[in-house]
Amino acid sequence: MDATKAIIDTVDKIRQRRTAPLILELDLSEGLIDRPPADPLSAVLSMRRARLSDVLSGLKRARTDDRVKGLVVKIGTHHLGLAMVQELRQAVLRFRAAGKRAVVFAESFGEFGAGTVPYYLASAFDRVYLQPSGDVGLTGIALEQRFVRGALEKLGVEYQLGQRHEYKTAANMFTREGMTEPHRESVARIAESVTEQVVAGIAEGRRLDPAKVRELVDAGPFIGAEAVEAGLVDGLAYRDEVYDEIRREAGADALLLYVSRYHKGALARKLPHPGEQTVALVQGSGPIKLGRSGRGPVGGGAMGSDTVCAALRAARRDDHVRAVVFRVDSPGGSYVASDAVWREVVLTRQAGKPVIVSMGDVAASGGYFVAMAADVIMAQPGTLTGSIGVFGGKPVIGELLGKLGVTSETVREGANAAMFSPSHGFSDAQWDRVNAWLDRIYDDFVGKVAEGRGLTRERAHELARGRVWTGADAHASGLVDELGGLEDALALARKKAGLAADAPVRPYPRLNPLERLRPPESSEDRAAALARVRLEAWGPLAAVASELGLPSYGPLTLPGSWTIR
Repeated sequence: MDATKAIIDTVDKIRQRRTAPLILELDLSEGLIDRPPADPLSAVLSMRRARLSDVLSGLKRARTDDRVKGLVVKIGTHHLGLAMVQELRQAVLRFRAAGKRAVVFAESFGEFGAGTVPYYLASAFDRVYLQPSGDVGLTGIALEQRFVRGALEKLGVEYQLGQRHEYKTAANMFTREGMTEPHRESVARIAESVTEQVVAGIAEGRRLDPAKVRELVDAGPFIGAEAVEAGLVDGLAYRDEVYDEIRREAGADALLLYVSRYHKGALARKLPHPGEQTVALVQGSGPIKLGRSGRGPVGGGAMGSDTVCAALRAARRDDHVRAVVFRVDSPGGSYVASDAVWREVVLTRQAGKPVIVSMGDVAASGGYFVAMAADVIMAQPGTLTGSIGVFGGKPVIGELLGKLGVTSETVREGANAAMFSPSHGFSDAQWDRVNAWLDRIYDDFVGKVAEGRGLTRERAHELARGRVWTGADAHASGLVDELGGLEDALALARKKAGLAADAPVRPYPRLNPLERLRPPESSEDRAAALARVRLEAWGPLAAVASELGLPSYGPLTLPGSWTIR
């Protein structure tokens, strides 16, 4: 009898899991990843973090699933980029428009710190709950740039850097002690544009007048009770109280299920169809470099031109692939590597397969270079893009070495054999070569922007000059074609390819386990698109290494590193 009862109970539980109402859950405490793992180490390190694409797909499916009664999201302290937040807001608003309830909970929106962007995400939900001990760090947008010229002079280090043009300000931190007027103008407009987006989103989500939101931004941060009084938060509650309320609304038998698990469960039940027409999703994330994509043993992912080019070639030659969505999240890097990827995008279009670029948090400088030949470029309003320019040069550390008692001697054959040695500066003739190099890269960049975006060369130069734009401003000027996220890019790709609205999407290249283990037979082999673990990477010290003048990824790099919180 006991065995029979156990079997019946088990069957009932299985039936309940298949039929009970669902409350989808998303925990952002560890953040999200914007790309699938590219190598075994990445897979291990990201195994407990949800993928943005899985979350977006899961919420899209949930909009028409009668079992799904609501969504509860916990916002933690892990940084989320502004464009990623806008993708999530868009998905939540569409979920709510389908008649579903969405609730957000946070222990604190910035614990004695900035929390503007996390709160901006929360404002898209039906109800916002805050732990009684928490705060709302709604303080506005600040972009800070440090300048190290004074410190370098004390050390005996001089930087010899050239740039094209006045808005390409990556070199300024080494060569100046403060912002130039173009530098300040560019950064001020980015802060202004982001603030406009955040204020508009909060005003709409919380049903407040935009002018009132601006007043609240200037009055922040707020302790919990003040946030409730100001209309920023619906109530103060602990996690258990929030979840109890959600369960009461959904029904006593409702089950909690992570959005990513919900999405993967749907995939497992969908049988593949041989010969099915698909959209290929190619990922390009991190600084751009020659060689293969990968990461260092402790961090520091990069977009390798060999890997991305191989993925685009494989998608182009696959008869089942009808269109390509190229997801770009990169501050740029190597000009030569960027140009190689640009060429593969051009060839894919020439093969009759539409290419739609979906920009992430940043797709600037080289990140814009690889995108500019696409049929359609789509970005979020908060994406940082543009930065169409170039800089290059070297640090001169001869005086520093002398102070340390280090001497060096050079034996050379060729007048410019030691041109790039940091022990001494450029000669006049060598500076001429550096400037010719910078001019050549800039002219090529601007020319390809004009061709790809349908602009005159004069207009392309006006928008270029190294200036960084938000996606909203880039859309207004024609550097970006449409505003939207990955879900919108996939829908557009299906439409341009003449596919059904639910046509499958396949991350590219798709390799079976055997193909992942064996070495590629040639550069044309799909296995050539695999990433690797890079032992030469600086990992989490990459930003520090770059600021110290250590070898970086190339001349097409976004100036500085800004974090919008």
